[in-house]
Amino acid sequence: MMSWIKIIPYHKAKGPLLRLYDKIKGPNNNIDNILLIHSLRPHSLTGHMSLYKNVLHNSNNSLPKWFLESIGVYVSYLNDCQYCVDHHFSGFKRLLNNNEKADEFYQAVVNDSLETYYDTKLYSGMVYSKKLTLAVKDLKEEDVNDLKEVGFTDGEILEINQVCSYFNYANRTVLGLGVNTDGDIIGLSPNDSDDPENWSHN
Repeated sequence: MMSWIKIIPYHKAKGPLLRLYDKIKGPNNNIDNILLIHSLRPHSLTGHMSLYKNVLHNSNNSLPKWFLESIGVYVSYLNDCQYCVDHHFSGFKRLLNNNEKADEFYQAVVNDSLETYYDTKLYSGMVYSKKLTLAVKDLKEEDVNDLKEVGFTDGEILEINQVCSYFNYANRTVLGLGVNTDGDIIGLSPNDSDDPENWSHN
């Protein structure tokens, strides 16, 4: 079982669900389990993919995609969501194109020592993401002002906020419904950042 609730696999999908699956599928009609989990309510799959694509894979973002992916890995680790850690660390490693640096990042996440990996600016983004994930009720305007002081623009702060918020949503989708990686192809993503309607995983 790939989850605690029923799913409709690709070969049994019909109508709007099949059309959605065809839009997001990867090699050999593979659909990631985090997306299959929406199959009983295809409209929520549409919402999930639209949010995911625009928050993480849109060319209008100004922060590097590898940094946004690293926020996803970190937030998922904080939430103990190994499913999302596995998928998005693979994506981070591919984007960084440096296995040694990627592995150093992962060790810094595990050791809670990201200040040794990132410069002050990028590390501040991770501090904000940690607080938004684990202590949201303690967030204050000064936390955002701290990001401005190290050089993030308001738009970039919004990007960090939205990526962090998306992964908290995705983590809770996975953890709350028992989604695992059985049958998944780890690390696929919709990489055509110039086309927000291109959801295909490759």
